[in-house]
Amino acid sequence: MRLKIHRGLGVIGIAAVTALPAACSREIPTPPPVEKPAAAQVSVPQPSIIPWPAHVAPAPGALALQDGAPILYDASDAETPRLAHYLADLVRRTQGPLLVPRAGDVTLPPAHAIVLRRLADRDETGAEGYKLDVTPDGMVIAAGQGAGLFYGAVTAWQLLTQTPSHGVAIPAMRIDDVPRFRWRGLLLDSARHYQSPEFIEAFIDAMALHKLNVLQWHLTDDQAWRLEIRRYPRLTKIGAWRVPEGAAAAHDIDPRTHKPRLYGGYYSQAQVRAIVRYAAARHVSIVPEIEMPGHATAAIVAYPKLGSTSHPPKAVPSAWGVFDNLYNVDDSTFRFLDNVLTEVMALFPGEYIHVGGDEAVKDQWKASPKIQAQMKKLGIANEDALQSYFIARIGKFLSAHGRKLIGWDEILEGGVAPNATITSWRGVDGAVTAAKSGHDAVLSPAPDLYFDNRQGTGPDQPPGREYLLTLERVYGFDAMPDHLSEAERTHIIGVQANIWTEHIRTDERVDLMAFPRAAALAEVGWSAKPDWKNFLARLAPQMARYKALGIVASPTAFKVEAETAENPVGATVRLGDQSGFGDVHYTLDGSAPSAASPLYSAPLFLPLPQHLRAAAFDGAREIVDPTDVTVDAMSLRHRFSQELELCSKDIALNLEDDAPLRGPRAIFLADIMNPCWIWRGADLNGISGIAAGVGQVPFNFEIGDDRAKIVLRPPATPAGELEVHRDSCDGPKIAVLPLAPALSNNAVTRLTAPLSGQDGAHDLCFAFTQKKLDPLWLLDWVQLVPNAH
Repeated sequence: MRLKIHRGLGVIGIAAVTALPAACSREIPTPPPVEKPAAAQVSVPQPSIIPWPAHVAPAPGALALQDGAPILYDASDAETPRLAHYLADLVRRTQGPLLVPRAGDVTLPPAHAIVLRRLADRDETGAEGYKLDVTPDGMVIAAGQGAGLFYGAVTAWQLLTQTPSHGVAIPAMRIDDVPRFRWRGLLLDSARHYQSPEFIEAFIDAMALHKLNVLQWHLTDDQAWRLEIRRYPRLTKIGAWRVPEGAAAAHDIDPRTHKPRLYGGYYSQAQVRAIVRYAAARHVSIVPEIEMPGHATAAIVAYPKLGSTSHPPKAVPSAWGVFDNLYNVDDSTFRFLDNVLTEVMALFPGEYIHVGGDEAVKDQWKASPKIQAQMKKLGIANEDALQSYFIARIGKFLSAHGRKLIGWDEILEGGVAPNATITSWRGVDGAVTAAKSGHDAVLSPAPDLYFDNRQGTGPDQPPGREYLLTLERVYGFDAMPDHLSEAERTHIIGVQANIWTEHIRTDERVDLMAFPRAAALAEVGWSAKPDWKNFLARLAPQMARYKALGIVASPTAFKVEAETAENPVGATVRLGDQSGFGDVHYTLDGSAPSAASPLYSAPLFLPLPQHLRAAAFDGAREIVDPTDVTVDAMSLRHRFSQELELCSKDIALNLEDDAPLRGPRAIFLADIMNPCWIWRGADLNGISGIAAGVGQVPFNFEIGDDRAKIVLRPPATPAGELEVHRDSCDGPKIAVLPLAPALSNNAVTRLTAPLSGQDGAHDLCFAFTQKKLDPLWLLDWVQLVPNAH
């Protein structure tokens, strides 16, 4: 099943301004326990630092700082003046005291000031380490190198903004900090969906605030080529644009061309240089990934001679999955790739260039007489060995230009260049194999570090994969595989989470899927001894910082969920949040809950109707926005697709509708191999009808031979039906909702049918009948309609 494990890879460019620092295996102590202060006792909070430092030693007393406190820097140092203004701006934007950057003598003891101090021995704290001293007299941030000073300033920012106030009291402490791994990264897929340069810079800002230091930028794939290559202008003129799948997009006619409107965009070389400079100032290296030999459809559409078949694709595809279009192995194709990489290296000055190498389906190579003849001439035994030859040839080119090749774990198959680095995505086995054979490796396994997986199970979750990747699961990821010797462990250089965007259409949703799970990843990559409960206590203030900075972080971990059930007098309501952190307070009068509102401690038994609002609180602080729940006779008999059980989970996705073109769209939870849902124990007493919201989406999934395994239920009418079966999917058919009224509506259509003569609690199975697979009919919601009184 290719799609079930598909990473959605592309080309990424590594724009590291300096070489990444060496790995560090120093043991890091567990953070001290954090006790929740009472509302009136927050003047000297426990340190809320993410990621937790290597060593924190509490000291007597506290530092009080007010508006106007100075940040002192050495005017002769090129970096610290900018850093002082950066820190002051961060603190201001997150409602801390108004600090004043000022040149001064940074060698003197601080007098109620924050001092940025460059150590004389640049190697004393390593490439990214720092020292931070807080005393009642002031704060000193010291480091030998720029990255360390920057990370010390980030820690200071967190200490200064735990509670919004123009006057703060910071407990005295000594911090000696250094990261566990030298590669702490996120992958951003800009090929499947284009993000604006402004968003990418904001995303880099957010990464830096978590001490994440590598952005793998996925710039090319089957669905788009996003990077301007001046020698080959068709890569972006043709390869950066596509018509989205589905009837809605097909009817969206561009008045200039009188053809369906194209979706896409690309990054000019000037824009890329600006983004690389922006990232370097925040000590984030950008690693470009240029996919090869597969995930190459967009490039082949632009330049058909690059392909391996006599009938190359003619349009950039908008389907998701694994295509079989591979670059050929002609010398002219390698010249093309060498020329492309030459421009890539000029844009991204870092150490690494990612070449992909994953999911290269070899069918076209096997079927090509020309390629088979080349293999025989080269003495290459099979297609896997041909891919090894392909990657090795590219690796030699990069090495000759002082760069290191990095690729997905498939490049290990058939042998790989000695200096190649591996990104292990198919579990951790690739990293283990790489480390045992002397290769560096980055852990990036699916599904544990795939941020396109959903975070919660509710209908408010953004589109993505069905797999539940909670904040706690990310935090609990073990970044050091078993069965490695001490020498082999040094080859595990870090961790990376991947944000594949097949189903993440907007910039805002990239934020939602990344944060706060990126905070958990940051702690995995920086700190050695995790403490989940302590992390939650430190994350609660971070959620407020996200909001102040405009980072659209997912509230899922702290958002109160309400589980409702009918009872003889009304409804039973159970409240709780995914993380279990904080106290839940609620109201029943529609007002906003506060820490003074009733505390939830046991299920609520409520008469109908009710308007309940609830939120989790950390002391007096509301962690995320309240949950609003209307509880009445209709809501108790209503289910979204996410609240139903899937009949199977072969290729299960939280899919977004393709319409309307503008405005909110429905999100359907479905197994695309078997669109079928079960409502367990539905109460049919007093029910006279059933209503359902149904939508149709294009079947735009490249799943190879698996497509033939999909079995369609035969329809009774040309348009098909939504059938409702009782007790099992083969049980009695108790309702049929014809799809004909929904044919002309690309968005969700409300269908109804009578449902009488049923009583008691029964499982209900919902399944579509249809003659053809495309479009794919999906269920948005179901409503049982009670008898009119």
